Formats: sequence, structure tokens, C-alpha cells
Amino acid sequence: MQKSFTDQMGREVTINFPPKRIISVVPSQTELLFDLGLDKEIIGLTKFCIHPIEKFASRTKVGGTKKLNIDLIKELKPDLIIGNKEENTQSDIEELAEHFPVWMSDIYTLNDAMKIITQIGELVDRQPEAGYLNHLISAGFSDLKTLAAQHRIDKKVAYLIWRKPYMAAGKNTFIDDILLTNGMTNVIDVERYPEITLETLQTLNCDMILLSSEPYPFNEKHITEIQTAMPNAKIILVDGEMFSWYGSRLVKAVQYFFEFQKMFY
Repeated sequence: MQKSFTDQMGREVTINFPPKRIISVVPSQTELLFDLGLDKEIIGLTKFCIHPIEKFASRTKVGGTKKLNIDLIKELKPDLIIGNKEENTQSDIEELAEHFPVWMSDIYTLNDAMKIITQIGELVDRQPEAGYLNHLISAGFSDLKTLAAQHRIDKKVAYLIWRKPYMAAGKNTFIDDILLTNGMTNVIDVERYPEITLETLQTLNCDMILLSSEPYPFNEKHITEIQTAMPNAKIILVDGEMFSWYGSRLVKAVQYFFEFQKMFY
């Protein structure tokens, strides 16, 4: 049976329903598909789709999120490819869409993330499982927002994702929305992921600078490097997956942020 869906970029995607040969080219969405119970249907994923790790090894790797192996994907003959506007390269997606149904997400907020869980659940015939995940995420993040307000958490933060040059998560990003949910105001008022210097950061009166574990693997030595330039700011290493992965990872993120907020009270 053929069925049509509209993806988050407003594109109509017609698939053989339910899909039996799925390739996911975004790590957080790959994890979601496995958590929806699609072990047999997922035939390909990227080299960065490491969760759940026990599923990763046995699946065909179709390149990286920004550089897909188009020829290998064609050999696998998927009946559905699931990608993301920000994480995948437009030219790769356009070429694949000439041959296969490609459903794309486009995510900026927690609400967007929950919407894709619903939509992907419909796309792969797993609505009850998707509904349960969204129930857990909605309840958990509602509690987190309430706790942040009760404890009057109000921190001005910068969230760094890259080094040489330094780059930060700015406005109109999923990370920015997650920060707000936990009582943190992003001092970077430029949209998306601007380059920034330590000299500029010094002028922004940050309470905290969060160093993400991905895509750049910040570690302890970088705390020292930045602390020298920012002696009055608290520098913290954070789990980038918890701040930037949407999909079912958000269920695990709830507990992470409960613990994270405790440092403020």
C-alpha cells in the first residue's frame, strides 16, 4: 500500500507503507527508530549513529552525515531514507530524493522534536510507541521547567561547540531552547552557530561557559585555557548528546538535567 506524508520541510513523500528497508542518516533519529522497535527494518546508518551501540556494529555504514556514500545507498535499495535539514548536505539529499523517498526533519525547539517523534511514528507505523516516548519527554521537561523556576535558576551562559575557531550555539537552535528550559539564558544573540573569540566572550558577562563533548571533544585542558581568559566565569564540560540530540535521547536527558540543575541550588 502506498501512503503519502508531509515532512518538516513541507515536502510530500510517498512511500510503500509500512516501510521495510529504512536508512537513517542522522544519529539521534537512528536511535529513535531503534527505540520504536524497528530492528529488522533499519538496513543502513551513518558512522556516527553509535546508539544503541549493540545495534551499530551489525548495520551497513553509509558514510557520515555530511558526506553520504550515495552509490552504497543505491545498492541497498531503501524504501525510505530519514534525514535532517541541518545535519545532512543539501546536494546529497537532493540526489537521493531523485531515486528514493526521503523524509526530512527541521528542528529548532523541544516542541519540534516531539513533533518529529509523532510524525516518524506515523511514518513507520509505530504510533503507540511514539506516543509513549512523547508522554515521558513532555512530563519530564515540564518538571524541569518548574524546578528551574522554583529554584530561581537564572544563569547567563555561552555554549561552545567548536575550537579553532571557537563557535557557539546561538539563537534559533535546539540547544538554545534546551538551555531556556533549564533556566539558562544564552548570551549569544546571533542566530545559528557563529564564530566567536574569547575577547568577545569577555564582554558578554557570562556566569557560565558550557563546553560540549561534541562535535568538538572539549576536555579538561580546555577549561584551563578558557578560564585564563574568563576568570570570573564557571567553565563546565557537558554532554553534548543531552543538549543537542532530539528523538528518544530526550528521555535520558531528563535525568541528566535533573542532576545538572542541582549545581545551582
